[in-house]
Amino acid sequence: MNIPRTSYPRIVIIGGGFAGISLAKKLSKQEVQVVLLDKHNYHTFQPLLYQVSTGGLEPDSIAYPIRKILKDFPNFYFRLAHVDEIDTLNSRVITDIGELKFDYLVIASGSKTNYFGNETIKANSMAMKTIPQSLNLRSLILENFEEALLTSDLNERNSLMNFVIVGGGPTGVELAGALAEIKKGILPKDYPDLDTRLAQIHIVQSSDCILKGMSDKASQKAEDFLEKLGVNIWKNVRVTNYDGKTVTTNTDLVFETATLIWAAGVMGATIKGLDAAELVTRGNRLLVNEFNQVKGFSTIFAVGDIACLVTEEFPDGLPMMAQPAIQQGEQLGDNMLRLIEEKPMKPFVYKDKGAMATIGRNKAVVDLKHFKFQGIFAWYVWMYVHLFFLIGFRNRMVVFINWVYNYIRFDREARLIIRPYKKKLKR
Repeated sequence: MNIPRTSYPRIVIIGGGFAGISLAKKLSKQEVQVVLLDKHNYHTFQPLLYQVSTGGLEPDSIAYPIRKILKDFPNFYFRLAHVDEIDTLNSRVITDIGELKFDYLVIASGSKTNYFGNETIKANSMAMKTIPQSLNLRSLILENFEEALLTSDLNERNSLMNFVIVGGGPTGVELAGALAEIKKGILPKDYPDLDTRLAQIHIVQSSDCILKGMSDKASQKAEDFLEKLGVNIWKNVRVTNYDGKTVTTNTDLVFETATLIWAAGVMGATIKGLDAAELVTRGNRLLVNEFNQVKGFSTIFAVGDIACLVTEEFPDGLPMMAQPAIQQGEQLGDNMLRLIEEKPMKPFVYKDKGAMATIGRNKAVVDLKHFKFQGIFAWYVWMYVHLFFLIGFRNRMVVFINWVYNYIRFDREARLIIRPYKKKLKR
């Protein structure tokens, strides 16, 4: 990998998400050598991926080059690589571009879409976990309406204009709200010769409420907002199969759709060598102690979505969201310096800053520790928080200007089919 040798301890970080970047920043300007490995050369602001999928934003406004984030930090190296295996016995990381020895290793590989073992759904549905996946979804949505114009088969036309979203968490709710606004404000102008009123948006949720991790009030208000936008919400229904045309469930409910969007959950993105049964727990996450050390190792750590830190408040591990990842990354930076200096490490304590979700124009729900609110004020708070955590002044300005323009004009300029996408169906 052409990483120079140094007398400083070498810390290898796998993953350039919220946790990995926060840790790298914390270790900057310290007497350590930091090597960050990622299969992309950019950091993705995942909470806004749904806006890329629905034409509200271009991908470069929510992505930022990793090298640029850390360009002024001495002893920092980035390599574009896919990590194949971790050799824990010899303290080596094995990648597609070579091997690298480490003194300390931090797994911040994040999460991936969880299909719960259903390979047919995995093959035929659309995920929205990365920028390429979001661009594929954007192209497919727009291509569906182009095809709907050309068919005289009413059933096929309805199928092309029907969208089924599996999962009523923040991702599913925000995506459904965005699609509903497109149906209301954009499709009639773009396709005047198509009866876009026939377009249907469905959320299928396996539990008895949407936004399950938030308060009952937030859940109910979000449901009210979605229903006013014309979204159909099906609770206590579990999708069992999708062959590319027909969605079957554990009830007698069946959907005919050309687009099934899977937002039903995520799982840890484990790596070979650290995937033994005794290390991995629920959600395919690595068991860590209060110092974020992987079970059984003193020099290997895990932070972010991949790490399962069990506490009294969170018996299944901390939530797989940005805030725990950022906080874990920052504190681990302090702890690693203490470990190198042979000082006792401090246990990690998660400070829950709340949760939020937007449903659309002037509609959002916010749950803070001592204050819960919904509506237009919550929408402003949601926008401010997301702008604040975006990396880069340009990105913040571009997103803000896009939001203002879209709000005033009720438009989404990025509804472009840059690269056509064709699904390869698996029966």
